[in-house]
Amino acid sequence: MAGPTTAGEATRAVVDLRSDTVTRPTPAMRAAMHAAEVGDDVYGEDSTVAALERRVADDLGFEAGLFVPSGTQGNLCALLAHCQRGDEYLVGMDAHTYKFEGGGAAVLGSIQPQPIVHAADGTLPIDALERARKPEDVHFARTRLLALENTWHGRVLPQDYVIAAAAWARSHGLAVHLDGARLYNAAVAGGVCVRELAVPFDSVSVCLSKGLGAPVGSVLAGSADLVRAARRWRKMLGGGMRQAGVLAAAGLHALDHHVERLADDHARARRLADGLRTIAGIEVTAQHTNMVFIDVPRDRLRALGAHLRAAGVVASIGYLPQVRLVTHLDVDDAGIERAIEAFALFRPRG
Repeated sequence: MAGPTTAGEATRAVVDLRSDTVTRPTPAMRAAMHAAEVGDDVYGEDSTVAALERRVADDLGFEAGLFVPSGTQGNLCALLAHCQRGDEYLVGMDAHTYKFEGGGAAVLGSIQPQPIVHAADGTLPIDALERARKPEDVHFARTRLLALENTWHGRVLPQDYVIAAAAWARSHGLAVHLDGARLYNAAVAGGVCVRELAVPFDSVSVCLSKGLGAPVGSVLAGSADLVRAARRWRKMLGGGMRQAGVLAAAGLHALDHHVERLADDHARARRLADGLRTIAGIEVTAQHTNMVFIDVPRDRLRALGAHLRAAGVVASIGYLPQVRLVTHLDVDDAGIERAIEAFALFRPRG
């Protein structure tokens, strides 16, 4: 067993700003996992999984919950439960359920996505939704579902918009699903109960493995009938887990101990953005909740990545000039200052 971390080792620890998915279980979370009561969840015998599903359903104000391995699977189970082959869902063009989930709804469910361009605040304009909705006609896919996302690129959706969009959807007989991967971030940022944000929806998927710091898992919440259908889809998708209580215990611990501290991540993201704004050549384009977005000259992206790695800072740097930096449980105040210092030493023009 490794000994305690020394001050020098802590100073040299990598500051990982790629995503809030990189967090590691805390010692207290590991203890909760070790002590978890378990059973075969596919047989419905894992009491810890059942407790997690009830907890999230109660938090969000739904009848039932379903523990799934990932947010992608939670969203896919929801889409498959809401829609049939030949149906369509309205979704943001940059939404996770459209852009970053491998086309699962189309590939596995024969469900057509109808992407809508996001407004700057993450909303899907209702007039655009109205134009995209298909009439009942044999020529068209059947529009059956509106899918929203909160937070979206860290932005908290305006709740008055959510209520209006859900009302519009129901006036046309559409169900409404929320990809709420970071819904607890939205609740903490807005100082509201997470249930208030979930009320307008027929189903909500929340991630435990992002800002909440659990190692694995999401929960899909909805009506008992919808969750029953989603459970069948989870089985078909290979998401049925056996003694999954060791993972569910981490989720319960996160809900008990890691929700309020999301405010720390938001504060550190603000500090990071403020620090980066003072650096020539680094343009901070947005900061919302635990995310900071910066623009870097495209021809200097690789140099920036190499420079940061050498300084012990890791960021998601690809081919686009916009870089996302994400604060989380494993980045403390000292890590934020190290990151600012590393960016300050970078020369955007060679």
